Amino acid sequence: MASKFKIHNRMLIASAVLLSLIGLVMQYSASSYGAASQFGDAFYYVKKQAIALVFALVAMYTVKFLNTDWLRKWRYILLGIACVLLALVFVPKIGVENYGAKRWLNLGFTTMQPSDVAKFALVIFIAGCLDKKSLLTFKNMIPVLLSTALVCVLIMLEPNMSVTMCVGIVVVIMMFVGGCRIKHFAIMAIPVLLGVVGLIFLEPYRVKRLMAFIDPWASPLGEGYQLIQSYYALGSGGLFGLGLFNSRQKYLFLTFAESDFILSVIGEELGWVGCAAILSIFIVMIICGIKVALRAESRFDCYLAAGITAVIAAQTLLNVAVVSGSIPPTGIPLPFVSNGGTSLVCFMTGVGILENIGSKAQRSYLNHKMY
Repeated sequence: MASKFKIHNRMLIASAVLLSLIGLVMQYSASSYGAASQFGDAFYYVKKQAIALVFALVAMYTVKFLNTDWLRKWRYILLGIACVLLALVFVPKIGVENYGAKRWLNLGFTTMQPSDVAKFALVIFIAGCLDKKSLLTFKNMIPVLLSTALVCVLIMLEPNMSVTMCVGIVVVIMMFVGGCRIKHFAIMAIPVLLGVVGLIFLEPYRVKRLMAFIDPWASPLGEGYQLIQSYYALGSGGLFGLGLFNSRQKYLFLTFAESDFILSVIGEELGWVGCAAILSIFIVMIICGIKVALRAESRFDCYLAAGITAVIAAQTLLNVAVVSGSIPPTGIPLPFVSNGGTSLVCFMTGVGILENIGSKAQRSYLNHKMY
């Protein structure tokens, strides 16, 4: 039994590192032409990601020695910090605006995306709530719902509907694990669905994206352009792909090729087999995360592990769905693989916490066996 704990912990770390290294290679392939054209350096994006990976590995190793009880005790402060960071994106000269969205903070030497931090801070907060009270009554759900609403409103104001969707999915999973009743989900589903429909029709660009999802060829040079280029990339890759570094769509046809649509380039160069192999690594990681949650030493550790695993699973699923045209196009990176330093550091830190919880459960099992 103890050997299983160790195997799952090692597989978690190995999966995260392997995906990150694959990400560096594919980011170079996807961005080299654009980076050379725009910045005069084909390795521009890869260098930044490699530096972020060093910090991510340090963070992952450091949290292995963190007492998770500290996270439970400081959950209000962590959530508060995350909300302050989300609010700072609207402050002039501090917040950075790109493509009509204010999602980044200017740190002087680099930028960071607070929504990546907020996802995990919310998971920690909800895990702390579930550790104290189950969600069998609606009253116990109020702190979870209010904290979720606060984070989602701040993210939607950026605007960033894709991350809001990811947060919503993660919260639903955690509430289900925490004992929320089906009737409560049914009651909450009505206002949530009405809110989603309202948000879509409130902004014209979201309506255009919805129409592009239904028929991207109706506006091949407009809202449907990105999805069509993704189709071309995946379709031309076939079963085994065109070969590493041989993508044609990366030559400024496919925008955000190194970030939100990196899976399209992977499909073009490595084919269906390459995509399946990478997604298999994610599946292994998610299964290991579930195992860690099931064997956790405490209720808080269990819910925390479940929440972190849910973030990885939900964001991966959303990215794959967008790239394949299964849901309306919206920008969300593929965890560990897409370009983005804040995302990489946060996800690697999350894996470090999972390994911490798994190691703690292993030590507890061995001590119990000895006595």
